This record gives sequence, structure tokens and C-alpha cells, in this order.
Amino acid sequence: MVIETFGQDPKAVYRRFREKGRQMPDGLEFVDSWVSADYTRCFQLMRCDDVTLLQRWVAAWCDLAGFEIVPVATGKETAAAIADQL
Repeated sequence: MVIETFGQDPKAVYRRFREKGRQMPDGLEFVDSWVSADYTRCFQLMRCDDVTLLQRWVAAWCDLAGFEIVPVATGKETAAAIADQL
């Protein structure tokens, strides 16, 4: 999960997206996104096997937004991972 915090001009993010797309390297998959009601944050679900792909993607956008990357798993995957501990 990527939590993207927009800078002083959130519309600049949308302008760049319109002009250049997501600018994702091959191997990084966009799943879905949600934007806060006040347009200050975007929550994006991304998928990849190599964290450096996320770093390359963030580098293309870090002049317009801040990023927090939180590794997540589905509830089903988590339950399976800890099943022997329950």
C-alpha cells in the first residue's frame, strides 16, 4: 500500500498524470487507488516482487508528493501464514 501525500498543489499531480501517465517501471503493477475527500492523500495498492521498482516509481513523483510504503497482505494470506500459531 502506498500512501501518497500531495504537496501544496494537488492538481499538479493530476496534470502530470494526464501528460505522462503513471510512469511505472516494468514489473510494477497498479491495482487500484482511493483519494481522500480533501484531495490531500491518495492510497494506492501496488504489486511487485522487487522493492527497487517502487523506489524508481517514487523518484519520478517525489517532487510533487511524499510517499509512505506499507507492505500489506490479504487477510486470507495472513491467516494462512500464522495458522500454526493459532
